[in-house]
Amino acid sequence: MSVVSYGDFLTRSEPLKSLTRGFKRAVGRNNKGRITTRHKGGGHKKVYRDIDFVFNKRDIKAKLESVEYDPFRSAFIGVALYSDGERRYITVPQKMKVGDEFLVGENVQIKLGNRTVLSSIPVGTFVYNIELKPGAGARIARSAGTYAEVVAQDLDAKVTHLRMPSSEIRKVINLGWASIGEVSNEEHRLRNLGKAGRARNLGRRPTVRGSAMNAVDHPHGGGEGRQGIGLRRGPKTQQGKLAYGVKTRRPKKYSNQHIVERRKKKKKN
Repeated sequence: MSVVSYGDFLTRSEPLKSLTRGFKRAVGRNNKGRITTRHKGGGHKKVYRDIDFVFNKRDIKAKLESVEYDPFRSAFIGVALYSDGERRYITVPQKMKVGDEFLVGENVQIKLGNRTVLSSIPVGTFVYNIELKPGAGARIARSAGTYAEVVAQDLDAKVTHLRMPSSEIRKVINLGWASIGEVSNEEHRLRNLGKAGRARNLGRRPTVRGSAMNAVDHPHGGGEGRQGIGLRRGPKTQQGKLAYGVKTRRPKKYSNQHIVERRKKKKKN
């Protein structure tokens, strides 16, 4: 078992009450109470923190007041105090500390935490909290340790080429906004839950092998003793669809035109 040493990063343990609200938990059931998404349910009670992903307070200086843990996301969050007195929760970037300032605007300095339009960001810069549609709020590179790299600016076509966390190179409208830097808590990917109890606290219920089920419950089930998958073309899901290594993306998906280079396959050890 391994954990992130939160004491080295967090400065506050209780959330700001004015920026929290109740939350209906997703337990993998539909309106009839039947399981539609497996392995969901239970878990520790959580309070939802309202995170600002739109950043519509422009040209107003803000200062980071605290760094906190958020049970709903892998990155660290923090309270940003704007110079007009308003407080908002934001996703904290790597290396930003309490007391550091940032600014959102079209003509801001390219430095850690600042946010501006993609067309103003030079090639080679790491960005996070990226908008796909101008004004719609951040959608890309929001989880712990992630970032995208600006690899090209096509001002004639009004698009910016970004290397995504998946290694895919994608065209994004350059009127969208993005923050400078990388998302905090990069050690999140190194953690190892170590025991079933920690998974249950996160709301993850047990995963049962298909081969351990009865034939009525799974395509791999049934048989005396341990059995293989038989003469099937490949392993299947509980619903009977092919799994592992099967392409699921639609050939004519609307966003195909935005992809410059597909993601690279990871080498098997």
